[in-house]
Order: sequence, then structure tokens, then C-alpha cells
Amino acid sequence: MRRGLITIIIGIVALILLVSMIKGKGPAGTEGRAGSPTNYLKQASLAFEEEKYVEARQFYKNALEVTKDVGRLKMIQKRIEELNMKIMFSTAMDDCSVKYVVKSGDNLSRIAKKHNTTVGLIKRANGLDSDIIIPYQKLKITNCKFSVVVDKSQNILFLKRGDEVIKTYVVSTGKDNSTPVGTFKIVNKLINPTWYKTGAVIPPDSSENILGSRWMGFDLKGYGIHGTTEPKKLGKQITLGCVRMRNKEVEELYDIVPKGTEVTIVD
Repeated sequence: MRRGLITIIIGIVALILLVSMIKGKGPAGTEGRAGSPTNYLKQASLAFEEEKYVEARQFYKNALEVTKDVGRLKMIQKRIEELNMKIMFSTAMDDCSVKYVVKSGDNLSRIAKKHNTTVGLIKRANGLDSDIIIPYQKLKITNCKFSVVVDKSQNILFLKRGDEVIKTYVVSTGKDNSTPVGTFKIVNKLINPTWYKTGAVIPPDSSENILGSRWMGFDLKGYGIHGTTEPKKLGKQITLGCVRMRNKEVEELYDIVPKGTEVTIVD
């Protein structure tokens, strides 16, 4: 009787070990466990397919906390940044957004100013093709504070929301380390800017205009963030002192950050 009981116990243990090996990397492995990177990534993929972007982002964040593989870390961080933008530019709600009901007499500029955001971000988030809105229309509004950090040593621009980095961009900064260090504010924003070069005025449609499609000027005259006509040269210190970005990306940033946004530049 006792021998039969021992045989049954051994059989149960063997079965548990077999299931463990099938699900993961073995009895000591973590790949198949509920809190493993692989499991979180699978859950993130499923949530993404179901267009549950906020849930998918959280699963990726969970995976980021328990992953040790450097290559996988980079992939996960990239997915999180992509989801940050997808959530921001859609009607998906997170803890940095509120629903606003349009009132009689409202316009997008007034709503944007009230919530310290931009018309561009409201339009992107709500799929608006024009500035026309109507009373009782519901709009998603982003209400968290943004800031920008530029690291000259890496030629990287970090877009932050609160204390969290939500997107990174490759940029170019000033040759001979000429981009000023410090904290500045964006005080003006221009679409298809004219370049007021020393001794000349270069219109937006000129091939000599290097400012690209957007300009965000600092409270330090002559300096700002702008687009480029030479995207292949990004990642280098080659500008006259400004921060240069790919046109598509500077247009994205332009729509996200309002006037008054702080830009910190470090060596």
C-alpha cells in the first residue's frame, strides 16, 4: 500500500515537471510563468490586436520591469513609445486625458488654451479634419504637462510627460558644441518658417531654406527646434546652434507641445 502511494506521488511530481518544461524552459525557468517577459509580451500582443492600446502599453511596461536581455529591452521600449503616440493621437483614454463637452461659443483655440494644449493635438486625438466643432460634441483632451530634454552628447531629444519619457527622437545639434546649455521656453511656433539668415531672407519654398516644415523658437533669440532639408545628417553636431529634427517628427512634436513648454539642453 505504502509502495503504491509512493509510486502515485512520484507520478504526480513527474507530471508537474513535464508540464513545467512544456510551458517554459524547465522547472527553474521563468519564460512560461505568469510574470515572465514572454507572458507579458504575449498579453501585450493580444491586447494590441484587440485595439486595447492602454492595456497593451501596461503589459509592455510590465515586461520592461522583468526583462534583463538588452536587445529585448530596446524592442519593448520602442513598442511603448509607439503606443504612447498611438494612444495620444486617438480617442483612447488614459490618465493624462479627459473628456470635454463642447459648449456654445467654443472654438478649438479657446479649448486648447484653457487646457494648456494645442489645436493640433486636439485634432489628431479626435480625428478632426477641420477646426469646425459643434455644441455637445465630446472631445478627448490631453491635460498632462509636457517638457523636452535635449542631450547634446547623444544628439537625442526626449519628450517627457510629467517625469516619464514618452518618446525619443534623433536630432542634430550645433557644430563645435555651439547649442546653448540651459533651460528655455518655447515662445513662438511657425509652420513653413521663413529663414532670416544674416544678410538675407530665405522664403519657405526656397531650396536654401534649411528650417524644414516647422519652427519652435526659444526665449533665447535665434535659437529653437526646427525641421531639416538634410535628414541623412541627423545624429551629428552640424547645425548653427539650433536643434534640428526630421520634418515628420518635428511636425509631430509641434502638435504636442504648446507655447511655454520648457526645453532643457544638457551637454
